[in-house]
Amino acid sequence: MDKAGVLICGAGIVGLTLARELSERGIKEITVIEKEDALGAHASGRMSGVLHSGVYYSPGSLRAECSAKGNRLMKEYCMRKGLPVLEAGKVIVARDEKETGTIQELFMRAAANGAAVEIIDESRLKRIEPFARTCRMALFCHDTAMIDPHAVLSTLLAELSSKGVMVLTRTRFLGLKSRGRAKTDRGDIGFEYFINAAGAYSDKVASAFGVARDLKLIPFKGIYRKLCKKKASLVRGNIYPVPDLRNPFLGVHFTRSASGEVYVGPTAMPALGRENYGIVSGISGEAVSILGREAVLFANNRPFRTVAFSETFKYLPGFFYRDAKAIVKGLEPGDLEPCAKAGIRPQLVDWEKKELVMDFVIKKTDESMHILNAISPAFTCSMEFASLVADEFMAGKGGLHDRRDNTGRRAWHEA
Repeated sequence: MDKAGVLICGAGIVGLTLARELSERGIKEITVIEKEDALGAHASGRMSGVLHSGVYYSPGSLRAECSAKGNRLMKEYCMRKGLPVLEAGKVIVARDEKETGTIQELFMRAAANGAAVEIIDESRLKRIEPFARTCRMALFCHDTAMIDPHAVLSTLLAELSSKGVMVLTRTRFLGLKSRGRAKTDRGDIGFEYFINAAGAYSDKVASAFGVARDLKLIPFKGIYRKLCKKKASLVRGNIYPVPDLRNPFLGVHFTRSASGEVYVGPTAMPALGRENYGIVSGISGEAVSILGREAVLFANNRPFRTVAFSETFKYLPGFFYRDAKAIVKGLEPGDLEPCAKAGIRPQLVDWEKKELVMDFVIKKTDESMHILNAISPAFTCSMEFASLVADEFMAGKGGLHDRRDNTGRRAWHEA
């Protein structure tokens, strides 16, 4: 491949849905490059399969703006293509009286974000999830559903191929050879416009364009366990704890997958590599610099310090079980089986403020756009988010910048 009109780096859910959106708007000569042999090797293929509905996210943020509509668009796509969808909803339960206040906060956020939710009492909770445990009240999220992420990625790939979009696997971006020319390990590719959707490596790709140097990445590892078959009936859909809203993590929860298995997790422990899925496998040459970032953040950010302490202990089955049994009745330690499922959350940090970045970030140059911090619920948001990014691409404006007006909501403006 010598030349592309639009070159997209990364064939995860963000890259593929954006290629689809641009193609549907008449953009020709779209090429997507992907460093792995196949799709779904990382975040898009390792996510839990849950389509969120916009409960957790601050109103006005991109995650909030895209969740509810993205949820509907993805469900409609799966149904139209004959892909599995399990519409079971989700309950968020309070472990003590203090957390009932957060239930109220989540209800207000959800209402502002267009999510269909209601606060329910213990009697109603028992009819929805008979074995869920809560303190006095819970939040029922009607629109939460489960899909098969690999089936979605495969279907998108087939659709793109039929539209003439070229998806090149085993093609790693190595930098810029010159302006308008990308260097890859399979040769150079010229482009008129470059879109960075490289997920866990998006900051590295952005640095080749001189972008986002104030953002540093810290990978968080999510490990899962699986509920044994004889106890799978304890969970009908999704049972989540009330999260700590200071951090972008949701806590150990129960999810019935579209195939019927019940997964428990994930954790959110600091990792030592962007692909550190095992205990030692995936520890990269960056480990020392990542450890350095973690140490700085540990010293300067109390919420991160709390997560680093509590989550690391969940490598031990007893600590993992403690969190799980707090939200589901009738659970015994032996009911949680080992599971090979694991993921990495490539979390960006605003290095000047030493704070975790809580939203998607978009940076732009004259010839490129960089999608950074595409963390959960990126899969849920992807189709609506692709539409917003395509609007900006088609308009050819100066960029997307994170500005807040006096109401605290995100405002879009030209550079």
